[in-house]
Amino acid sequence: MAIDAENVSAAESLSKTRTYGKVRCHNPSCMERLEPSPGADRIKCATCGMEFRIYWVRPDLPRIRGPVWEVNRKIAADALTRKLEVAGTRQVKEVV
Repeated sequence: MAIDAENVSAAESLSKTRTYGKVRCHNPSCMERLEPSPGADRIKCATCGMEFRIYWVRPDLPRIRGPVWEVNRKIAADALTRKLEVAGTRQVKEVV
């Protein structure tokens, strides 16, 4: 089978889309691309506000180590408070 110049393998097509030096936000509703500054140990998502700990496999290849729990717990607590306020408002309207 002859190899055409236009036809590329799946691995070759995926290699063109790789983004070294970036990670994705681990919030399932966000998934924004984040670009940490070289050597940084934390990064915060500008879209959803979650913060993650970063480690560097190589000087140009960051990976997410895990969430910064204090920040993410605060975001979750604020979201829960907003949901409970909305639910409480709905219950008051149903009673009246």
